[in-house]
Amino acid sequence: MSADHSGSAALPLAWLPIEPEEIEGLPEGLRYAHWNGGPDYPTDPAECSFYCVPYLKGTAVSARPLPEMSRLRVVQTLTAGVDDILPAVPLLPSGTLLCNARGLHDASTAELALALTLAALRDIPGFVRAQDAGEWRQEFRPALADKSVLIVGYGSIGAAIEDRLVPFECARVVRVARSPRTTARGPVHPVAALPQLLPDADVVILATPLTDETRHLADAAFLGRMKDGALLVNIARGAVVDTEALLTELERGRLRAALDVTDPEPLPAGHPLWKAPGALITPHVGGPSSAYLPRAKALLRDQLARFVLDEPLRNVVATA
Repeated sequence: MSADHSGSAALPLAWLPIEPEEIEGLPEGLRYAHWNGGPDYPTDPAECSFYCVPYLKGTAVSARPLPEMSRLRVVQTLTAGVDDILPAVPLLPSGTLLCNARGLHDASTAELALALTLAALRDIPGFVRAQDAGEWRQEFRPALADKSVLIVGYGSIGAAIEDRLVPFECARVVRVARSPRTTARGPVHPVAALPQLLPDADVVILATPLTDETRHLADAAFLGRMKDGALLVNIARGAVVDTEALLTELERGRLRAALDVTDPEPLPAGHPLWKAPGALITPHVGGPSSAYLPRAKALLRDQLARFVLDEPLRNVVATA
């Protein structure tokens, strides 16, 4: 269903995955249509100027209308990662901007990173299994207190993770990003420093985007430098980790892992990761929570207002 808030079919058209009527404060000066990945398009895709990608529908759905969007000027994702859309950028009309959703999922994803860390350290899955079996099974488990935590990928989500670690009395939090810099909380080390930093970390949290440089960043050499008994938490993208290398370490019992993302994804039934010792798996739920919708609406209001006023858009990550 489309909503024409302007009364003029000559105005630019925006496709949104959220019903326009549910987003208060959308700017005038645009027509709006709702498309969330269904088989039928709400209008001719060639009319679309601003395309907000359906959330968590997969590349095949998200990219399907792009070849027909001849008047496109902006592609807006509702994810921080844009690896599923990037391959289509060279095929878009010249000058089309690709914008990500930096900041949208900071709270929700950082919350899950902390939940996975705590659940894995304190073996909440083991207690759930004991409850299912009706067994009172007391165990001595590691705490997050006094642990050294290494955050690999210190963007807005990485910083939000550190915000949530502060009350847990960690011995130290070490930050790594593509480029070194200094923050209010301390230095951010370059990726090149990982070989020296990994052996000291009790918990390694991956929060980096998936790029050519970060694909299989956590390979056999990376994992081999982690200390015995360390925990790997991945809330980034599955392919940041070499799955076979991780399986080797898990099956040896040397490392543990808490994974919200996997490679392949979705993880097929029968895959050895499901039953790997020391593995806790959630099905890519870092973003989809009650925190998502209000932040998505706020992002769209702001970006569409900038688009109408021909002001610089936020979070531009590529240009066709």
